[in-house]
Amino acid sequence: MKKLDRLRLKEETENLIIQTKNREKKHKEKSDFSWIFKITFFAFFISFFISMFFETALPKANFILSLVLVIVFVALGILFDIIGVAVTSCSIVPFNSMSSRKVYGAKTAVKLIQNANKVSSFCNDVIGDVCGIISGTGSAVVSTNLSNLLGTNLFFTTLFTTAFIAAFTIGGKALGKSYAMNKNSIIVFKFAKVLAHFRKDK
Repeated sequence: MKKLDRLRLKEETENLIIQTKNREKKHKEKSDFSWIFKITFFAFFISFFISMFFETALPKANFILSLVLVIVFVALGILFDIIGVAVTSCSIVPFNSMSSRKVYGAKTAVKLIQNANKVSSFCNDVIGDVCGIISGTGSAVVSTNLSNLLGTNLFFTTLFTTAFIAAFTIGGKALGKSYAMNKNSIIVFKFAKVLAHFRKDK
């Protein structure tokens, strides 16, 4: 019986490998080096200028303002992570049907899903990393302001603040991913309707 189970497992594994290779051959595409160059260039400059602004502006901010800015950018990182996951996990079928009926935003949703890898790269990597850099810079300012406000040790205050922000970010993204997987069609449609305002092709 065990030998039969091993043979079945081996056969199923081989079938899985063959199916995977067939899908790879069917959907194999050349790397879009133009897009890679553009997104790398964009990520560098947006990170550089935003980081430079916050490195100079944040140290002058008080505790409340610096805390609000950190929360805002952590929330933005979580939001765009949700959008990126929703787009990559969403089926295009219902939006093709809606697009044929000229439902507002459906064509934009189709475009998003067709370019899911690019949308995911922009939302999860570019926006996510920029928000991470800013929240990291902000946590240092929040720590300093909080230490001065409460008269506590800066080292331990920084450890606590950094750990809290990291935990909030990771927990928020973990919760957001679950939500994005369950509500992907709704999220994509709502996001598409927002983007449709800036597109000629609705």
